[in-house]
Amino acid sequence: MDGYSRAKFPHWIQQGNNCDTRETVLARDGRNVTADVQCRAVAGSWTSVYDGKQVDDARQLDIDHVVPLANAWRSGADKWDTPTRRKFANDLVDPQLVAVSATSNRQKGDQGPDQWKPPLSSYHCTYARAWTHVKSLYKLSVTQAEQNTLAEMLDTCGQ
Repeated sequence: MDGYSRAKFPHWIQQGNNCDTRETVLARDGRNVTADVQCRAVAGSWTSVYDGKQVDDARQLDIDHVVPLANAWRSGADKWDTPTRRKFANDLVDPQLVAVSATSNRQKGDQGPDQWKPPLSSYHCTYARAWTHVKSLYKLSVTQAEQNTLAEMLDTCGQ
C-alpha cells in the first residue's frame, strides 16, 4: 500500500446537470428518485443488492466501488496516471459502481472476494461477473485466492 491515498482517485466528479457521480448512481439504481436543485436525492427507494435491505433514505446508502480503490492500487493502479484513476473511480459505463447499504459497504471495506462476499448469495454471480469484468477491463492483477473464490461464485450462475 506504499503511496496509496483515496485522494489519488478523484471521485464523485461532476457528471452534468449539477450531478456528481454519487448522485448519478443513486438516480440510476433507485426507484421514483426525486432530487433537489443541487441534484441531491431527497426521495426514492433503493434495494441494496449486497444484502437485500430496502432503503428509503439516500443518506443510508454508500456508492460502492465493486473493485475497491485500495484493491485496485495493490493490483496495478499504482502505475496509472491521474486521469485513468479518475475514470476508474467514476466509471458509470462498466459495473464498477453500485448503490448499497452503508452497512454492507463498510463491512466490505477494501477486501477482495476471497475475504468478503455479498451476504445475499443470490447476488454472488452478478458480483463475480462485475469484479472479473472490471479487473480485466482495467488490466488489474488477480490473486490466486481471488481467482479461486471468483470461480466458486461464478459456478452459481444459472442456478
